[in-house]
Amino acid sequence: MDFRLTDEQRDLRAGVRDLLAGRYGREALRASVDAGGALNRGLWRELGEAGFFALRLPEARGGVGLGLPEAVLVFEEAGRVLLPGPLVATHLAAGVVAGAAEGASVVTAFDLGGALVAHLGEADAVLGAPSLPQGEPVPSADPLTPLHRVLSPPAAGTAAAHREEGALLTAALQVGSALRTVELAVRYGGEREQFGQPIGAFQAVKHLCARMLVRAEVARTALYAAAVTADAAEVAGAKLLADGAAVRNARDCLQVHGGMGFTWEADVHLHLKRAWVRAEQWRTAGEAEELLAAELASGAM
Repeated sequence: MDFRLTDEQRDLRAGVRDLLAGRYGREALRASVDAGGALNRGLWRELGEAGFFALRLPEARGGVGLGLPEAVLVFEEAGRVLLPGPLVATHLAAGVVAGAAEGASVVTAFDLGGALVAHLGEADAVLGAPSLPQGEPVPSADPLTPLHRVLSPPAAGTAAAHREEGALLTAALQVGSALRTVELAVRYGGEREQFGQPIGAFQAVKHLCARMLVRAEVARTALYAAAVTADAAEVAGAKLLADGAAVRNARDCLQVHGGMGFTWEADVHLHLKRAWVRAEQWRTAGEAEELLAAELASGAM
């Protein structure tokens, strides 16, 4: 099976990267942090107009008519820049919830398990729920992902119908973050000097960056394969690898940066905090391991 990108897919990725660089650069990211993670509705509508949410909606219904592999490329780019908001839920709601495809509505989901919901305070709907529940704010590890605890927990399986696609697209966000932290670590290693030379010349830093790159590329390979096959076990494996790459790469990137990585002047800690939250969305490591174990056990019989 050939997982190489087509020219059209490369053009799509380049176009999304240019769009996000122009509309959500570092200044916009810092503004989002200062705003406490509040969504920029204008940017949300621009994403809708660009086809971000309607990417997989058929052209006959006003969508772009592409597939999961293309959606994965788009979400990977969103993960690189830490684009905030319930991107996955709103994308999954295109064609189901009015205004979602166009970016006129913000749709979140019960994707964190239990009664926690991200961006509930600004959402117009919850995917799979008949109405918007009430909730109270709770502390979040990620300043760009405000959380609410709903007063009436949802019925089991509210988001189950979208579990595989949600897990795959969240894995794409994680892979984008993992690749970005490799870039941040390498760049800082070339800029920061110790003992008269860049710290990137030291073997310990080289090894850290090399391991980061391997993690990110292995996760990306698994992600692309799962996007093509849409197999539940491969999606679980991709999410497991992507979560590990995003979290561990952010930690290693912090180590390369030293104490500066924990400061508000750097973006590294934001990648770590977002990776922690995403690792709990749609399919956790424990759930992925259980699914993979069951798949292996059934294959051995």
